[in-house]
Amino acid sequence: MVDAARALCIVVVTLWHWTLSVTHRTADGNLAMPNPIHAVPGGWLATWVLQIMPVFFLVGGYANLVGWQRAQARGTTAGRFVRSRLRRLLWPTAVWALIWLAGELIAAALPGSHRWMWEWFPGYLTPLWFLVVYGLLIAAVPITASLNARYGARVLAVLVLLIALGSVAHRGAGLTWAGWATAALVWLFCHQLGYAWRSWELGRRPPAQRLAVAGTGLAGLVGLTAVAGYPASMVATAGVESNIFPTNAAIASLAVFQLGLLVLITPAAERLLRRPAAWKPVVALNVGALTIFLWHMTAYLVVLWAYEGLGGTLPAEPTVGWWAQRWLWLVAPSVVMAVLVMLFVRVELAARRPRAKAGR
Repeated sequence: MVDAARALCIVVVTLWHWTLSVTHRTADGNLAMPNPIHAVPGGWLATWVLQIMPVFFLVGGYANLVGWQRAQARGTTAGRFVRSRLRRLLWPTAVWALIWLAGELIAAALPGSHRWMWEWFPGYLTPLWFLVVYGLLIAAVPITASLNARYGARVLAVLVLLIALGSVAHRGAGLTWAGWATAALVWLFCHQLGYAWRSWELGRRPPAQRLAVAGTGLAGLVGLTAVAGYPASMVATAGVESNIFPTNAAIASLAVFQLGLLVLITPAAERLLRRPAAWKPVVALNVGALTIFLWHMTAYLVVLWAYEGLGGTLPAEPTVGWWAQRWLWLVAPSVVMAVLVMLFVRVELAARRPRAKAGR
C-alpha cells in the first residue's frame, strides 16, 4: 500500500503540473504557471485530495522507519544509515543540477543577453523545496525514530501543540518567523505521522478506528477553513493566501485526513494490488520515482518550447480552448518523459546500491 501511495503521489504531482497549470508568458516574457482552481466552482474541494505533498511525507516517514528498523537489526550505525538514505536522494539530484547548470553556462557563453532559469521561470524550481525539507528529515531519522519508539503518540501531541502556538504567533501576532518555524514543524509532523502509520499498523485497525483518523483530519480542516479563516484551497490560488508557503496548520490537518483515507482503503487496495495488472505499474513507477520527480518539469518545458516554436500561443486564462488542449499536455510531455527516464533512471538505481565497505 505504501508503494502504491508513493506511485500515486508521483502521478498526481506530474499530471497536475502538466495538465492543470495555466502556463503562460507574462508581460516581461517570463513563464508563470498558476492553477485554474479559482475558475472551477467548488474546485477547492478537489485540492483536499489532490494536494498530495503531505502524502509524500507520510510515505517517507513510513519508509524511513522501515529502513531504520532494518538497519538497527543489521547493526548498521546511524551515520551509515543516514548517508545511505541521503545518497539515494542526492545523487540523482546532483546529476539533474549539473546538467542544467552546464546548459545554463553554455547559454550564458553564447553571444547576446542571457537570463538565468530562476529569473524567467521560477516555477520550474519551486517543486524542489521538497528535496531540501525531505533531506533534513532523513538526517533526523535516528533521533525522530527513537522518539517515536520511546514516546509514541506524545511526540505527535507535542508537535500539534507547537504548531498551534506557532500559528497563533504568526496569524495572531503577525510574526513572520513564526510562520516559517511552523512550516518546519508541519512537515516534521507529517513525517512523524508516517511513523505512526507503520508503528500502529493503522491499515489493519478496525474500520471504526480508521474512520476516526479520517474524521479527525476532516474536522480539523473544516474548523480551520470555515471558522479560523484559513484558505479552503490546499494549493496556491490567484489572489488568495497560500496554505503551502509558508506551510500552516491546515496542511497538518490535511495530512491526518489523507492518512485516514489511505488506511480506510488499505484492505481493498491490498486485494487489488495482488493482481499483476495493478502491481506492475506501481513497481515501474517506484523504480524511477525520483527521476520522474526531478525531470518532469524538463519534459514539460521541452514541449512548451516546441509548442511556441511551432507558432502556438499559451493562454493566460483557463478558456474553453485551454481545457480542450489538456490531452496534448498529457501525451506530449509523457513521450519526452519516457526518453528522460531511459537516460537517467540508471543514476537512481546506482544510488540505491549499497556501497562496498572499506577494505573489500
